[in-house]
Amino acid sequence: MDYDSLFDTQLDALKADGNYRVFADLERQKGSFPRAVNHAGGTPREVTVWCSNDYLGMGQNAGVIRAMTQTAESWGTGAGGTRNISGTSTRHLALESELADLHGKDAALMFTSGYVSNWAALSTLGARLPGAVIFSDAGNHASMIEGVRHSRAPKVIWKHNDWRDLDAKLAAAGRVPKIVAFESVYSMDGDICPMREIVEVCEAHGALMYLDEVHAVGMYGARGGGISERAGLADRIHVIEGTLGKAFGGMGGYITGSAALCDFIRSFASGFIFTTALPPAIAAAATASIQHLKTSAIERERQRRQVAKVRAALDRAGIPHMANDSHIIPVMIGDPVKCRMVSEMLMDEWGIYVQPINYPTVPKGTERLRITPSPLHGDADIDRLVCALESLWQRCALSRAVA
Repeated sequence: MDYDSLFDTQLDALKADGNYRVFADLERQKGSFPRAVNHAGGTPREVTVWCSNDYLGMGQNAGVIRAMTQTAESWGTGAGGTRNISGTSTRHLALESELADLHGKDAALMFTSGYVSNWAALSTLGARLPGAVIFSDAGNHASMIEGVRHSRAPKVIWKHNDWRDLDAKLAAAGRVPKIVAFESVYSMDGDICPMREIVEVCEAHGALMYLDEVHAVGMYGARGGGISERAGLADRIHVIEGTLGKAFGGMGGYITGSAALCDFIRSFASGFIFTTALPPAIAAAATASIQHLKTSAIERERQRRQVAKVRAALDRAGIPHMANDSHIIPVMIGDPVKCRMVSEMLMDEWGIYVQPINYPTVPKGTERLRITPSPLHGDADIDRLVCALESLWQRCALSRAVA
């Protein structure tokens, strides 16, 4: 059996559809974000990154870097294994304490990524709560979908952000344990859930609420606790999940909740028990970043100003972008081949890096560029981005209507 030919056949089909993913060979350099060095073609050149999830540039923060390097110098590079085998370091405990405080919860539990925290926590809750049914928003991230699937619990999909549909489906389920999984900020459209209505519906039906705040932590709320903090609802939500790899500029994921819930996940989740712990240096950097953003609003305020400037400039240029109330700006193209082509032309001709977002990340026909302005993008960067897009829109004969 020629297995490689079987692999190549499917890869060729992916390429023909315009959905084959190509990684950009980029090198981030300390102190220069959002600039990076592109090594493609063997000739290094500087590019401006417009699609990073390091939303606030905290991966470049001097205090965060210092916390990581000092801990690595003192502790070494790795954790040495799982927390059960190699022990829990004081850096792990400090980070979990900081996270619990951020969301006003009794406890927190770290994972190696936000994907793993969603997969491990949801699969464990669904599998081990007798008779539980999971109600999942239709727009939930792949990590949540995988957690629900792995749990083997009965699932009900409710219409995206439609709390009335959720209410009807919870009522129809009867007297069973109910887990409602939803996000605050959805990463591709940038829309924000009607959180208060969802919380009230869940409370009316006695449902356990599982909220993914990965694209909101660090970004919203007086201390960066996310949409739930901004709305004053964090204390009413049972599980708040987040990431350390986006606005906090590091790596890792986590859940927060009651002491009993976190201990339950710690004791039964294979995705926690059997995986190597985060290196102490990474945990220390995340702790420093969280502490900084709890007291500093400068980064969030400037980031919001730059987002508003980009949106206004796109409007003036007639470039279609999806309206939302978040920091994520989806520029709609609607064709996978043209989406990749525009991305490549931006890089090759303008030194601008924006990764194309195609199926299966988004539905076919809604292909887009996902732009995430940071507080470190200057006004000249914005002018150059919009000038480039306006030029390419005309050359590529792209639609000016939002898909």
